[in-house]
Amino acid sequence: MIGKRLKKAKESVDREKEYSLEEALKLLKEAPKSKFDETVDLAVNLGVDPRKSDQMVRGSVSLPNGTGKKVRVLVFAKGEKEKEALDAGAEFVGAEDLVEKVKGGWLDFDKAVATPDMMGTVGKIGKILGPRGLMPNPKTGTVTFDVGKAVAELKAGKVDYRVEKAGIVHAAVGKLSFTEEALFENAKTVMDAIIKAKPSSSKGRYIKRCTVSSTMGPGIRVDVAQLTK
Repeated sequence: MIGKRLKKAKESVDREKEYSLEEALKLLKEAPKSKFDETVDLAVNLGVDPRKSDQMVRGSVSLPNGTGKKVRVLVFAKGEKEKEALDAGAEFVGAEDLVEKVKGGWLDFDKAVATPDMMGTVGKIGKILGPRGLMPNPKTGTVTFDVGKAVAELKAGKVDYRVEKAGIVHAAVGKLSFTEEALFENAKTVMDAIIKAKPSSSKGRYIKRCTVSSTMGPGIRVDVAQLTK
């Protein structure tokens, strides 16, 4: 059963048309709102086979206008790096104590950072963190001795992207309360990063389809040709 608000929002969108990114975001902003500040999501269908290691597309990018979300950061570190992480604003900092806490089912954080010397210990909870996208990874800059910088970037709006089994990359690019300009800058920044991350082994059409949507809103197709100019 489709609610009246969503039905009205869908009626304002031509499901067969491909809009420019600016037009798509404008339509999202003009659609009937829900009672909370919805997240705006960018979904990009790629012409890659994620089952092949040389066609994996993943990375991280800092959004110029942030995510609009308070990010709770956990840091696995010891000694002076512990203080550095706390000074940078990390909510939780520790070593074996935090590993045990996570083993016990505690997951009240959004991002995790670890110093390289802690990865042997953190690896013990890889099966818990990995499926939730919380495992620190050097490719996304979350395994580093420069924990202060890593925490600051995550707090400022650094997001990770990774192609799923179906060949789709999802990335949150802000909130509906953002201006159209801010959403456009964030979305374009993510798109540019995905395009730059094209594997050399990828043949044929790389960006096959792109859609923007809000949490409770309809998906709006974006003109890929304009995005990749």
